[in-house]
Amino acid sequence: MTDKPHLDEEALSELQDVMEDEFEILIETYLKDSRERIGSLREAMTSGDADAFAKAAHSFKGSCINIGAPHLGELCMKAEKAGKEGELSATPAMLDAIEAEFRNVVDKLGGFMGR
Repeated sequence: MTDKPHLDEEALSELQDVMEDEFEILIETYLKDSRERIGSLREAMTSGDADAFAKAAHSFKGSCINIGAPHLGELCMKAEKAGKEGELSATPAMLDAIEAEFRNVVDKLGGFMGR
């Protein structure tokens, strides 16, 4: 278990202040891109492409940290490390954890945005 929250609401509030009317577009883009990144992770895992898995996890990690989803970013960091080390045997459980945490983030973002 981690002590990192699903969402960093302080960071999200600051981002919302800076982005103003564009904030909702940013969140929608993040959600769409995240679903695509999860698909890329699954595809790389299935094909046994450790390098592609590491690159997809690295990219997803960055967007999670930027949007204020620290726990999801941490999970992606672990997945990136596994990919870099060529340890794909552990990736099915990692991907399950990433998908579960992404669902938490989606729920929390909906609450944050008043949906």
